[in-house]
Amino acid sequence: MAAAPEWLTHDYIEHALRCHYKDEGLTITQLQINPALGPGENYGGVLTRARVEFTLSNQEKNVQNLIVKTEIDDDELTQELMAPYDIYNREMTIYQEVLPKCRELLNEIGDTERIFPTAIYVDRERMAIIFEDLSVVGYVMADRVRRLNEEHTHLILRKLAKFHAATAVLNERQNGCLESYDRGFFNRYTNAYSGYFVGGLLAAARWMSKVPTLAHYGEKLFALAPHYMDIGRECFAPTPGQVNVLAHGDVWTNNVMFKYDPSTGRPVDVLLIDFQYSFWGSPCIDLHHLFNTSLKEPLRRDQQNGLFQFYHKIFTETLEKLNYRQNQIPSLHQFKLEVEQKRFFALHSTVVVQPVMISQDPTDACFNALMNDDERGIRFKNRLYNNPTVQQNLHSLVPFFDRKGLLEVKKTC
Repeated sequence: MAAAPEWLTHDYIEHALRCHYKDEGLTITQLQINPALGPGENYGGVLTRARVEFTLSNQEKNVQNLIVKTEIDDDELTQELMAPYDIYNREMTIYQEVLPKCRELLNEIGDTERIFPTAIYVDRERMAIIFEDLSVVGYVMADRVRRLNEEHTHLILRKLAKFHAATAVLNERQNGCLESYDRGFFNRYTNAYSGYFVGGLLAAARWMSKVPTLAHYGEKLFALAPHYMDIGRECFAPTPGQVNVLAHGDVWTNNVMFKYDPSTGRPVDVLLIDFQYSFWGSPCIDLHHLFNTSLKEPLRRDQQNGLFQFYHKIFTETLEKLNYRQNQIPSLHQFKLEVEQKRFFALHSTVVVQPVMISQDPTDACFNALMNDDERGIRFKNRLYNNPTVQQNLHSLVPFFDRKGLLEVKKTC
């Protein structure tokens, strides 16, 4: 596991809590710090868990469990590649400015359901955010390898639909305030993710070229590779005349936390976390990503139509309640057309992203190997396609994407 940052000390956490509680007399009496995740569990930041016992100036004793999210301490090359995404500043701004406004909008219509956690302390100098540790109040991550059933997925879609609708209305009311969020995974400023995205595509093509029934699809992927980042950029561009939203940008199993009924074991609530890659664009991007990285089979293969319909109902109802007027609220038929327009991201999430998300091989499982196309990065990506689950998914779904025309070089999303 990654070690906690050296600056994450007794004095630092004490200062953060003093700011949060507005109590300069607050003193920490006991502090325990431990890593929260191991290699390969999350590539969006270093997560550290802290358990703090402290006393307020009025002598009231408290215990606070915290999660501290900090930037990845990788080599200079990787840091330089990631700089154009500005993921840490973006997430801090979203937690400080955007999410509280979304909460206020939903409160207007009497919807007080919690959708995301609250940031306790934001430190732009060290690129850190401190949250309440949701696990202490019963929230846990689902198993990224086993993936999610329909019950879990419905919980996510309900929260996601409300979040999307609130951002569309916020942007409408505040004169395009969210349209500057234009640095999703694919964007016009950088191809920094090409080492991961094109490298993963080529690794998939190499494996498929060795399988007789898939070899011709592998050749199509090889031909697609030089155009891949351009296709992704077009897919991520907002579509004029449609209801665009602040997409979460990276909705998958490890970026949501569930609460379960202790007596039945069934999920009863979920919170969305990790807004580093949020961008202004189609809500369908989030749905394609969720469905094709995180759903169990055959739910992903056979039941997506019902899931799109479930999301659409809540999304459009929330837009109507909030009196959204900027663009026509889509009918289900219109929404399904947009789903098809953005289907490239389903291909991408299946072929390139999911193999990383469900990998259990810790060898070279670090952000450096993910992002780079050096020998170590190529080895890491090649091993992803030795996973029998990944191989089965490619057998099942790549022919489907080919029938959609998504493997054609001139085909864009």
